[in-house]
Amino acid sequence: MLSSAFRTSAVLGRGRRAASSIALKYSNAIYSAALKQPPQVLTKVQSELHAIAKSVNQVPELKAFITNPTLSAKDRALGLDAILARAEGLSPRKEAVSDLTKNLLFILAENGRLAEVPGVIEGFDELVAKYRGELEVLVTSAAPLPRDIATKLETILRQSQAAQQAKSVKVTNKVNPSLLGGFVVDFGDKSIDLSVFSRVNKLNNILQQSV
Repeated sequence: MLSSAFRTSAVLGRGRRAASSIALKYSNAIYSAALKQPPQVLTKVQSELHAIAKSVNQVPELKAFITNPTLSAKDRALGLDAILARAEGLSPRKEAVSDLTKNLLFILAENGRLAEVPGVIEGFDELVAKYRGELEVLVTSAAPLPRDIATKLETILRQSQAAQQAKSVKVTNKVNPSLLGGFVVDFGDKSIDLSVFSRVNKLNNILQQSV
């Protein structure tokens, strides 16, 4: 089911900046397949994908596994079993992972695309949020935003036209020290770059053009 959905699915737009066009094809595939099932399946698949993402981020061996394209078929099978077992362990009811999620991982492994897992999950989350009328706003800053600044920024964001058209708004703060200062706001297909890193880059470009 998932493999056929992958062959016929359309490519999502740019989506999250970290997700490649290849990852977004898989996101569309599993999203389309989940929509054809009872409503609770979509929620279950999303919960499973979040458990997989958490497992990969917390266990160095699993992160090394998905980024290693040279593994044998046997090693890939063992690695997938470990990821699925950990995801099941993180489930509140210790439920078995759905066939949709299993098939997604198997297809990614067969095609040598396991490294795309984070992007696939990001793209899937964005599709689900749009389906539910949710607006996810990602604020990336060099350090955690102070509470007063975060509150003011969230108030401003909730007054935007995009936020007012959504049923709900979720604002998440992500830390990326390479920004040096300021922040980048991503929501929907828009991005507002107010980081120090961006301003330094612009200054460097101006200086180079002046030489």
